[in-house]
Amino acid sequence: MLISLTQSFLHYLVEILPALAIGFLLSGIIHEFIPESIVSKYLSSQGVKPIFLLTLIGIFLPICCFGTLPLAVAFYKKGIKLGPILAFLVATPATSISAPLVTYRLFGITFTIYIFAAVIVMGLLIGMIGNLIIYKPKSEPAEENCPHCRQSEDKCGCHSGTGNRIKSILKFAFIDMPKEIGLLTLVGILLAAIVSTFTPIGVFIRQFLSGGFSYVFALIFGIVMYFCSTSSPPFVHAMIKQGMPAGAGMVLLLIGPITSYATILVVSKKFGIKVMLIYLSVISVVGLAVGCLFSLIP
Repeated sequence: MLISLTQSFLHYLVEILPALAIGFLLSGIIHEFIPESIVSKYLSSQGVKPIFLLTLIGIFLPICCFGTLPLAVAFYKKGIKLGPILAFLVATPATSISAPLVTYRLFGITFTIYIFAAVIVMGLLIGMIGNLIIYKPKSEPAEENCPHCRQSEDKCGCHSGTGNRIKSILKFAFIDMPKEIGLLTLVGILLAAIVSTFTPIGVFIRQFLSGGFSYVFALIFGIVMYFCSTSSPPFVHAMIKQGMPAGAGMVLLLIGPITSYATILVVSKKFGIKVMLIYLSVISVVGLAVGCLFSLIP
């Protein structure tokens, strides 16, 4: 059993590390090149516009929920509000450039268009609700000196020259960000591996998942397990062929990539338990509603 757990953990690690590395690198680029003026002008307001923009950005980024976390933290450090960040955390892992192609090959055009539209609606909704949440932001330490060389900004040379900028990007991406959320991410991967190893999912599916209970199961299973938006469609397709309703499969494809233990832990750390519970509740309710509505389509 310990060998199975180790194999499951390594499997998740191999699958996740490339996307996580991309997410860290993009967070370093954002930190280095996106000026505060751009953030203040386009992404830090309370309206629907920044929510919509980050939802669209998230849809086309080819990273999973683990790779999304460092980007979300980088956006938060830039001063972006809670609503757009929550929308980004929903839209980015739920779809990508490759996910609709895989989904189309397995489920057809109707299923693909429906889930793509559902992701946009879910992102906008959680973003607008996030802007209404009253919470106490976790204070970020003010840095009067450059975080790289610890000199005053007028004497700092870290951001002049291509070499210095690359060093700044890499330091933020692969030193600062892993220190901040690296341990939480590893804990999340380990928890997913434990659930995958010790839960008799296969027997349960064959015996109980041909009726209405499959929707509740898909919701719970999607929350406690990690699914990539590109790699999960074949798994869900197999479950549907074995008798699971297509609407329940839709719930699993939506909830699985959006939630992970690492996401829950990072959202709790950065925004508090209250925000995390609202985030999960909205995702759960909307995911179930989307799946049930899809089951009514002839």
